[in-house]
Amino acid sequence: MDGNSQDYKREPRRKRPLDATSIEEMALAYVARFATSAAKLERYLKRKLRERGWAGEDDGAEGPDIAAMVARYVEKGYVDDAVYARAKANDLLRRGYGERRVKQALGQAGIGEAVADDVAPAEHTARTAALHLARKRGFGPFGAEPLAREKREKQIAAMLRAGHTFDHVLAVLDAESARAAEQWAEEAREETGTWGP
Repeated sequence: MDGNSQDYKREPRRKRPLDATSIEEMALAYVARFATSAAKLERYLKRKLRERGWAGEDDGAEGPDIAAMVARYVEKGYVDDAVYARAKANDLLRRGYGERRVKQALGQAGIGEAVADDVAPAEHTARTAALHLARKRGFGPFGAEPLAREKREKQIAAMLRAGHTFDHVLAVLDAESARAAEQWAEEAREETGTWGP
C-alpha cells in the first residue's frame, strides 16, 4: 500500500427497520429456536425494536403492540411459562443447583411466583441435587482427603451459593462416607410429588 492510499473502513450495514411482517417472523423464529417464557420473548422483541426501529416511525406510524403479540403466542401455545419453568428447573437441578438458585433463575426469566412454587423440587429432588453437586465437585465425602477447616468453609460457601439450604449442605458434607450421603438422599424418596432428576 503506497502512502497516498487511504485505509477505508467499511461502515457496518444498518439493518432495515422492522415492520409487521419482519417482527412476526423474528418472534416465530425465536420461539421455534429457543425454549422461552412470555417475559423473555417480550424483552427480546422490545430490544430488537429499540435496535432497529419501526418502519414508518418518521411518518408517525405507531409501532407494534408487543404485549398483545406475546399474549397471542401464549394463547396459541407457542409459549408456555409452566412448561418452560419445569424444564428450566429440571435442568438446573440436574446440574446440582438448589431450590433458591432455581427460583432466582425463574424470576429472572419473568416466571411468576405461583408458577415457580408449582415447580419447586420435592425434598428428594433437592437432596439429590445437593448430592450431585458435592459428587461433581469432590466435596465432603466425595473428596480424596480429610478437609482442613478453611477448605470445608469454602465448600459450604460454594454449596450455599449454588442455592442449597444450610441443612442440606451440612448433611452432605458431614456424611461419614459417600454411601451415607447417598442414603440420606434416598430417605426422602417417599415424598409425594417428586419430579426432576
